[in-house]
Amino acid sequence: MTVTERITAAMVWIIAFAACVFLMAPLVVTILVSFGSSSIFSLPPPGWSMRWYERLLTLRGLASSLGTSVEIAAASTLVSMGLGGLAAIALARGRFAGREAIAAFLTSPLMLPGLVLGIALLQAFRYVGGRDIWLSLLFAHIVITLPYAVRTLYSSLTLFDFSLIDAARTLGCSPTQAIVRVLAPNMAPACLTSAIFAFLASMDNYAVSIFFTNAFTKTLPIQMLNYVEERPDPTIAAISSLLIVLVLIFLLIIERAVGLRRITEV
Repeated sequence: MTVTERITAAMVWIIAFAACVFLMAPLVVTILVSFGSSSIFSLPPPGWSMRWYERLLTLRGLASSLGTSVEIAAASTLVSMGLGGLAAIALARGRFAGREAIAAFLTSPLMLPGLVLGIALLQAFRYVGGRDIWLSLLFAHIVITLPYAVRTLYSSLTLFDFSLIDAARTLGCSPTQAIVRVLAPNMAPACLTSAIFAFLASMDNYAVSIFFTNAFTKTLPIQMLNYVEERPDPTIAAISSLLIVLVLIFLLIIERAVGLRRITEV
């Protein structure tokens, strides 16, 4: 290895380390602040306490907003996986005019600013007479999560060798058995990845959800914003810390079940 190559490799590692520190620092600060005894955001905290986590047990509206977010995220993810899977199969296996245009249309919500998309959906639901807040919020989140399912599954299907299914059928498998034994295991990482992206995108969405909530139906991000406006204390940091822990646990389960390396290869 030449001197220039060594310097380049060292610079790459330095930049990568700096990027990791830049991305991880807010998470570490949030966790540290959540254990502080101060009623304001201060680092380092004057003392350590669990008071903000204890306050979550009596915090008004937290349980209902969390339940709403989980319900909407789970339902929109299931619907998006079903519709996205069918759309991905049609795009990958079909031969028809405008296929690329349809693929771009299905992923277009990712290219629009959240506020623009929220206003457009609000006007569309108002035009068709949609008045149910929960259903309107669900349909809006399906629009948000569908691109993640379509894009990930479509990319995975384009890389899959469908001649393997024909080979399985020549070896005695029925069409259903060939799909279950050959296609499903190969598509599992893509399905899991798209479901994770869709679920997290729904749980974290604020820009669109703000147009489809009221005093009785609020998602967790909207409720957290209300807490900040009413009383800006480290309670928000405690909620955020618990969400970080839940994501880490979720990733650990995925690593045990599938393996993060396979997910990154999708």
